[in-house]
Amino acid sequence: MPHSDAEWFSTWFDSSYYHLLYRDRNHAEARFFIDELLLHLHPKPTTRLLDLACGKGRHAIYLSEKGYDVTGVDLSPESIAFAQQFAHEHLHFHVHDMRNPLPYGPFDFIFNLFTSFGYFANETENVVALRSAAAALRPGGKMVIDFMNTERTVRELVAREEKMVEGTTFRLRRHLDNDFVVKEISFTDKQGQERMYEERVRALSRERFEEYFQMAGLRLAEVLGDYQLGPYDEQTSPRMIFVLKK
Repeated sequence: MPHSDAEWFSTWFDSSYYHLLYRDRNHAEARFFIDELLLHLHPKPTTRLLDLACGKGRHAIYLSEKGYDVTGVDLSPESIAFAQQFAHEHLHFHVHDMRNPLPYGPFDFIFNLFTSFGYFANETENVVALRSAAAALRPGGKMVIDFMNTERTVRELVAREEKMVEGTTFRLRRHLDNDFVVKEISFTDKQGQERMYEERVRALSRERFEEYFQMAGLRLAEVLGDYQLGPYDEQTSPRMIFVLKK
C-alpha cells in the first residue's frame, strides 16, 4: 500500500532533532511500566512478542532481556538501522508500516506503547492498522495499546513552551486542529537554517477506540489509566491503556 512521502511521521521520526528533543524521555518509567505489564499479563517464557512502532527499539531490547522472543517494527529506517545493532536470534527488527499486513507473526502479545497510534490523516487507516495487528495475533492473544488520555490532554493543553537541549532551542506550540492534537516544533538547526516539523495525533476518545476495536475483531478486556496500571478515570488518568483480546 503506497503512502505519501509527505506524511509528517515519515520525515520527523527520521530526523536527528527528533531524537535530540526527546532524549530525556524517562527510561526508568518506561521499564517500570513494562515490568508492571508483564506482571499483569504473565506471558509464558516461550511467548512471542511484537513491539509495534518500536522506534529505536529500547522497549523491544528490554523485553528481550526478560527472555522473550521479540520482534520490533517501525516505519523509520533510521531507527531500525540503529536497533539492528542489538538484534540476535530472539530479537528481530524490521522496517514496516503498521497499515500493511505483518508477515512476521503469529504473536502471543502485541504492544503499541507511548502514544504510537492515531497518526494517519485518513481515519479508516487506523482500523486497517488494527486489523493488520489482529491478523498477526494468535487466537486468544492479547494486544496492549498505550495512548494519551485524550480527554485530559486536550483539557490541559500547554499552548506554548520552549525547551533548550544541547544548545538547540525548540519552540513548541500546541493546538487542536479538527480532530487532531497538533504540536508544532520549530528551531534553528546547526547550519543556521530555520526548521519546522509538526506532530499530529488524532484526539481519539475511548468510545472511538471501542468502535475501532469492534471493526478489527478485538475484544476490550480492560482499560487502565496509568503506568502503575490503576483503573482508568476520564478526568484524572494520565494515560488510556487498552488491553485487548483476539
